[in-house]
Amino acid sequence: MSEQGGRAWLESVLAAKRERGRPALIGYLPIGHPSVPASIEAMFAMVEAGVDIVEIGLPHDDPVMDGPVIRRATESALRGGTRIADLFTAVTALASAGVPVVCMTYWAPVERYGAERFARDLAIAGGCGAIVPDLPDGKAPEWTASTDAHGLARILVVPPDASDERISRIASACTGFVYAAGRLGLTGSGEVDVAQAKSLVDRVRRVTTTSVCVGFGISTPAHAAGVATSADGVIVGTALVECLAAPSLDAGLERLTTLVGSLAASLHTPARTPRTAACVPAARDGGMRAVGRGGCPDPLTSTGELTESF
Repeated sequence: MSEQGGRAWLESVLAAKRERGRPALIGYLPIGHPSVPASIEAMFAMVEAGVDIVEIGLPHDDPVMDGPVIRRATESALRGGTRIADLFTAVTALASAGVPVVCMTYWAPVERYGAERFARDLAIAGGCGAIVPDLPDGKAPEWTASTDAHGLARILVVPPDASDERISRIASACTGFVYAAGRLGLTGSGEVDVAQAKSLVDRVRRVTTTSVCVGFGISTPAHAAGVATSADGVIVGTALVECLAAPSLDAGLERLTTLVGSLAASLHTPARTPRTAACVPAARDGGMRAVGRGGCPDPLTSTGELTESF
């Protein structure tokens, strides 16, 4: 685990990749699918294959931003009894092995758990920050205070059709990186529009110096290479989750590592002028099996609809 705060660790990893002229590869998987231990094993496999930052999804029964592949995976995780405690178990396992981790969660589970408590426990586990795509305007001050107090990155999503005013508002609330959506619609429901994604990155850069990472619709090396010329990070989710739909875990891990390897290779060619930054290395030490499951038996059910957000 890095001795820096989570946000600083994340920012230094992204800056180190920029120094080398390439974006970071960020891989998403939900905790608990096909089981909690198997999902953590898959996360480590992604890192060994070339993922730089792991994005762990917290299952939720109303995943308004997610398409059918991720929905099925998170529903499976919920049926299997996955809890918020399992998220922190996974974060601890990865961070203890030197892997930077961000959590992707909807606001309802955070609010139910308690924003301050959630931020505290994520930081204690070694997390770098959280992506909360549906953060309501009225809860922004509470979440800002909680994440700042615990040194966590606060990441929000900018849609490609956002006005300049909305882009500025979202970007100004972000720390760590700004998540630029490469296409409209749900995750996994179509291919990234590379030209549109690069244009959105340019628009975001006009109003912030915070790193900009692109996700939504990136599933092939060609997609990843297409956005690499402008993005600080390339986020892949649905295509990785889909790999684990194989008949066996071993087959799923083989598919997963093959895809990650090809995605990572597509980003190796320097695409931009390097910028100076420090590097925080990531390495697996096999420690995940020594991490026990903790308390916090909080269910992951929904308590409301998506509210007006940033």
